[in-house]
Order: sequence, then C-alpha cells, then structure tokens
Amino acid sequence: MAEFFQLSTAERLEALDLAANTSGLLPHLLEKDIWVVWSLRHLFAGPYAEHLVFKGGTSLSKAYGVIRRFSEDVDLTYDIRAIASDLVGDANAPLPASKSQEKKWSKEIRARLSDWVGAEIVPRLMQDLAQNGLPATVRAEGDKVFIDYAPLVTGTGYVAPAVMLEFGARSTGEPSEPRAILCDAAAYLQGVEFPAATPQVMRAERTFWEKATAIHVFCAQGEFRGGDRFARHWHDVTRLDAAGFADAAIADKALARAVAEHKSVFFAEKNTHGDVIDYHAAVAGELQLVPDDGALAKLAADYQHMIDDGLFLDNAEPFEALMERCQAIQQKANAKQPAQ
Repeated sequence: MAEFFQLSTAERLEALDLAANTSGLLPHLLEKDIWVVWSLRHLFAGPYAEHLVFKGGTSLSKAYGVIRRFSEDVDLTYDIRAIASDLVGDANAPLPASKSQEKKWSKEIRARLSDWVGAEIVPRLMQDLAQNGLPATVRAEGDKVFIDYAPLVTGTGYVAPAVMLEFGARSTGEPSEPRAILCDAAAYLQGVEFPAATPQVMRAERTFWEKATAIHVFCAQGEFRGGDRFARHWHDVTRLDAAGFADAAIADKALARAVAEHKSVFFAEKNTHGDVIDYHAAVAGELQLVPDDGALAKLAADYQHMIDDGLFLDNAEPFEALMERCQAIQQKANAKQPAQ
C-alpha cells in the first residue's frame, strides 16, 4: 500500500480529488487534515509524549467524532507538573496561592514553554520533515509552532496552509484518555496509507466546560480576544450536547468546579463594567451562552465565514437555530441540580 507522502505531487493531488469526490469534502480541507494527523503522530511518538494532552475542538472532531466541522489547529497541554515541578511541589491541585504567585508562575511557565518549544519541538519537527522529504517548513512564535506546508489545493483563504500547534502548560490536562486518530481521507481511499496517531486526549466533558466558560466570557465582554474564528465554540457545545457529553459535564459538579477554579486563577477576566467575571457562578447556575445584540452580530458574521469556506461537513443549521440550541443548553446548565 502506497504511503500518501511517498506519492508524487500529481498522485497526491489525484488522491485528494478522488477522496473529495467520494466524500463530498473539499480537497483543501482533506489535505490540511492529513497534516494535522501527521503532526499528532509526530508529537505523540516523541520523548515528550507522556506529558502532552491533545485538547480543544480538533480533539472533539478527530478523537471523539462529536463535531461535524473542519477543525484546523492543534491545541495541546504540556503538564504543568512536568514543566514547573519546582513551583508546583507536591500539591494535589497545581494552582498558585495568590495573584502575585500566579503572575510569577505564568511568567516563568511561558518562558520555559517557549524555550522548550524552540529546543525540543522545532528541531525534531524539522528533522522529521527533512528525513521524509516533506514539503513543509517550521517556525515558532513563542509557545506556538507553525508547520507551513506547500498546498496542493487552496480554498477561499479562510483556512491557511499551515498547522498551528498551540501549547499551554498551566494545567495537567486531566481527565484524559488515549484515542485513535485517522485522516478523513482514509475512509475513501483504500489503496493509500495515511498518517494515524493515538494521542492522550482531554475528555470531552472537560472540553465542554472549557468551551462553555469561554463563551460565557465572550458574552460578558462582547468580543473574543483570540481573534476571529470563534463561532466554532457555539457549534461545538451544541454537538457535545447532542452526543450526551453536556449532560455528563453538567452532572459532574467536581469537574465544573475544577475548571472554574483553574480559570479563576489563570484566566481571570473582567466584563464591560470592569467587574471580575465569576467562573464559579457561571458553572453553578449563571452560565450565559447567548450574547446580547452587539456581540450577537459579530458572532453571526463569523459563523457565516465558517459556512462560506465549507468548514461544516454537513449542511449548517441557520444561525438562529444554533442560538436556540445554545439557549436550551444554557437553561439546562442553570437548572438547579442535586448537590454532589
């Protein structure tokens, strides 16, 4: 069986076209997905794999099959206990005890993470690409690594021909479990071998609370500091709900409190009035998933951009329907639950 990256340029392009025609997926998204899985295979075959956890929207798509949208970047946690064991000590919950200590920890961890990325991740990636003659280069921007590949096909420009590996190191990434990852194209081309990986993956219940609290912050601030492409979070929580993970997450009060505690310490935010956003209240009856009018328009525009570039693998529901589903999840999450 021929390995995808060992094919000629013309053969790889033909393979993508065949998979696209059979699946109905766009070829530039199939191509990027191959690079995403190749990146995961590289990372979780490396000497640092035992301290890494794959998380975020791409993990929901690739590891759990929960979401039916293209997710293009790779979010990873490098265990805080590995990178900052001298700061964490033997504490059960690796959290700083004060705001001043949080600033010290965060500054030190960012510096260490950037150094680690530059010393470990980048050269190993470059070596792997060079040894296999793959058409890509590697660059680092702080704790982010970009694998810029030479695309065989292009879309509208919304999806760049680069895989971003975004590393964080202020949590343990728990709870997590190993999950098998395959390329989307693999199901449609039996004669071609595609990359595959088995990373350690953050459990979907925690990802629900990570995304729900990020949405809550957007609703309180009216903007998303991560730039554009934020509508995916709303789509993802509705799919987590449809798969039953939202119910499990809402029922797990200890997990909700753990996420709230972690975000309160490391990701403190203020609303438009200058008041500190209360994550504990958000996970205990005051969650907001539907923005007010001004922020709603921004969200609707970003959602339309996702639709225009074909990131949804199924027909996208109308924006109003998406908000209705989020409203229902909000009401469910905020309903009085038995104490655990």
